Amino acid sequence: MKRILITGAAGFLGSHLCDRFIAEEFHVIGMDNLITGDLKNIQHLFHLENFEFHHHDITNFIHIAGDLDYILHFASPASPIDYLKIPIQTLKVGSLGTHNLLGLARVKNARILIASTSEVYGDPLVHPQTEEYYGNVNAIGPRGVYDEAKRFQESLTMAYHTFHGLETRIVRIFNTYGPRMRLNDGRVIPAFMGQALRGEDLTIFGNGNQTRSFCFIDDQVEGIYRLLFSDYHLPVNIGNPDEITINEFAQEILKLTATDNKIVYHPLPINDPLQRQPDISKAKEILGWEPKVDRSEGMQITFNYFKTLSPEELKKEEHKDFSKYIK
Repeated sequence: MKRILITGAAGFLGSHLCDRFIAEEFHVIGMDNLITGDLKNIQHLFHLENFEFHHHDITNFIHIAGDLDYILHFASPASPIDYLKIPIQTLKVGSLGTHNLLGLARVKNARILIASTSEVYGDPLVHPQTEEYYGNVNAIGPRGVYDEAKRFQESLTMAYHTFHGLETRIVRIFNTYGPRMRLNDGRVIPAFMGQALRGEDLTIFGNGNQTRSFCFIDDQVEGIYRLLFSDYHLPVNIGNPDEITINEFAQEILKLTATDNKIVYHPLPINDPLQRQPDISKAKEILGWEPKVDRSEGMQITFNYFKTLSPEELKKEEHKDFSKYIK
């Protein structure tokens, strides 16, 4: 049985990856310090013999006993609310954490895939974004702690590939959604759905003409799975190129939730990207991958998940108290 380490295992993406590799009959070692993750996302796996969980911060030394075939590095705060509150931890997991995992991969002779992001393109001047685009990122802006952590992570990974000959893969993830998203993590889909369920106004930042492209979690996981087992070591965009404005999306949410809440507008945050649309030509050509789940279908599944939350969870404003992590 092949053994795989998945960091950020208790997070949204990480937990779905645990599910996929369990289904593929891997021995899965989940690792998370739970700074933004939640054990409820993986509690259904705890009884399985081929799953184990390590409560550990990867910015510290990582020890895994025995052989290790693959590593998926998905540990990192990923929502603006989180990384603006814990900026140094965000930078550390992208730098020190990535360095520790690359060292572990080298010792274990394991192939490692790192989760990068469309945020490496910043507020793009090229549309749609191809992997060859260098990006338009403000390194010292408030979002820079996440953007630059991921850009450094890519650089460090490529250095290990070229200098040490390590088997590396890099996925650039565009907006992904589905069950297990945190309701109040600051991203537009859970924000809109939470506001609709609570009977609140839908909040749009900026004029609403900015665009996003939303990829359902099952499609994202399939793309990542194919990339891991491909022979391609350069970055690959995985996302859904079906672009929509936030204004249009708000109307879709009102229709989906059968609500008539008002839409209110607030100032756009600094360096918030105005356009997001992946060019997935490489994913199609190299991986034979493209998204299959239509947005209307995926949003219905996601909304059904949020409707199962308790009234207490729906009303909860803060996910975590980060004070114990700030030193």
